[in-house]
Amino acid sequence: MQVDVVIIGAGAAGLMCAATAGYRGRRVLVLDHARKAGQKILMSGGGRCNFTNLNSTPNQFLSANPRFCISALKRYPPQAFLELVERHGIEHVEKAAGQLFCAGKAKDIVDMLLTECEWAGAEVQMKTAVKALEAIDGGYRVTTADDTISADSVVIATGGLSIPTMGATPFGYEIARQFGLEVLPTRAGLVPFTLHPDLKERLAPLAGMSIPVAATAGGMRFEEPLLFTHRGLSGPAMLQISSFWQPGEPLVIDLLPGRDVAADLTERRAARPQGTVLQYLDDHLPRRLGRVLCDWHGWSRPLQEYPQSGLQAVAEALQQWTIHPAGTEGYRTAEVTLGGVDTRELSSQTMEAQRQPGLFFIGEVVDVTGHLGGHNFQWAWASGVAAGQSV
Repeated sequence: MQVDVVIIGAGAAGLMCAATAGYRGRRVLVLDHARKAGQKILMSGGGRCNFTNLNSTPNQFLSANPRFCISALKRYPPQAFLELVERHGIEHVEKAAGQLFCAGKAKDIVDMLLTECEWAGAEVQMKTAVKALEAIDGGYRVTTADDTISADSVVIATGGLSIPTMGATPFGYEIARQFGLEVLPTRAGLVPFTLHPDLKERLAPLAGMSIPVAATAGGMRFEEPLLFTHRGLSGPAMLQISSFWQPGEPLVIDLLPGRDVAADLTERRAARPQGTVLQYLDDHLPRRLGRVLCDWHGWSRPLQEYPQSGLQAVAEALQQWTIHPAGTEGYRTAEVTLGGVDTRELSSQTMEAQRQPGLFFIGEVVDVTGHLGGHNFQWAWASGVAAGQSV
């Protein structure tokens, strides 16, 4: 079998690349070992798919080479994908600022991409695992269990290691290494934290509770909701900061962001000397959380019995709650994989390997990782288009 382009991976980046290349008149074949295309799209955003973020800029991406993503993102901005969504009549809603979700189901996005591939003449072949990839004169040979395919170009769009139950594998990294490309260390990103047994037990009564917090680690700070779970700490604040936290480092949480708790308590002590810390917390936090905190720290005395240093200590405990997570839940629940194919090996214009003409890497397999909130899908679209315009 002879085609112009083989794309390995029928996810967001791969399908976008296939349609883009197909519209250029290229004969495109997409291969994927999974049963369904776009599986990560289908489960994203609680089944609604946060398909882009209108405020997506290079500042929302992590990479050892931060400037690499600028070109692709500039040439295919969020508005371009939004126009595609609207052309297909997919209704959408904006939740948090800039975060666009399907009003219906994530399947609408997958159907749109598959329709685009069909219109562009790109063939998508599922339940087809690639057994080998080798360079030959004038291109590449792709071997599957049932066929041998020759192609001018090959695009690796196989994603990272996140959510192995959906079929995630290290295939893309193995191909990169096979052709001599550097692969940077990988780890789970946008992932919940696990806690040591004593802290986990102490916080167990709070499972299911969500509150707005500010989380700080690795020099970054995010103001987002925190969710207490049976396993540890989750919610947008924890997912965001997990990409910057390193094992062994502290995680600092402000339970009352935007407030000057020391000043609040000082004022309350003057106005209501017999008042308590719990009464103050009842005004600003769920009562269940206030009780856990007061029992934990022994904040039971009337405020008039606290010296100023004591009120300052209470404020610090609430606004600089410092914990040392046991770790994260790892790839099992991680939304993305940090690290991957070193961008210094690739052209930022085309995603082609500098030292291996005709071999391209796009999407999550590359060392470009977005913040939570639709940015990673925007990278998938932008990198897919960049490669699709060049293969």
